[in-house]
Amino acid sequence: MEHVSHEFEPVWNKDSRVLVLGTFPSVKSRQQKFYYGHPQNRFWKVTAALLERGVPERIEEKKKLLLEGHIAVWDVIDSCDIEGSSDSSIRNVKANDIGGLLGRTSIQAVFANGDKAYQLYLKYCREQAGMDIIKLPSTSPANAAWSLERLTEAWRVMERFLQTESEYKVKEYGHGTNDDN
Repeated sequence: MEHVSHEFEPVWNKDSRVLVLGTFPSVKSRQQKFYYGHPQNRFWKVTAALLERGVPERIEEKKKLLLEGHIAVWDVIDSCDIEGSSDSSIRNVKANDIGGLLGRTSIQAVFANGDKAYQLYLKYCREQAGMDIIKLPSTSPANAAWSLERLTEAWRVMERFLQTESEYKVKEYGHGTNDDN
């Protein structure tokens, strides 16, 4: 087990509407110095499907997809003891300042990418951040029981927060509102 620190910044801007939190970067992500770097992790496929875009390949394309889609991404943990990429081995946690990030954005909802991120947020961040978290099924390859289609459907709960109120009404009800009458 080694003590490891998070080596890359969160992806966000002032217009971000949702925050997706993982636990801590996998070995592959740490090597690439960016989120969800394991080739079998389905995060980028799910996110691209939600935003009706192509799946990004390069880091700059991934950042652009997130920011244009109003999605912020970070991890609950700033540093910890961990064996490889095993979330179950995580010990001696120092949490990131999630509340500080929320205070600088338009984020309306926080989502956990999997149960471990959910549990860690509740334990280390919820009180300081002042916002509840919604648990989503993990996009990790370890969650092989969930197909890409099933994951994408479960993650659609984010769509309401990603759209403006008028965009949401049009999508849900098939028409917009006309305030001119």
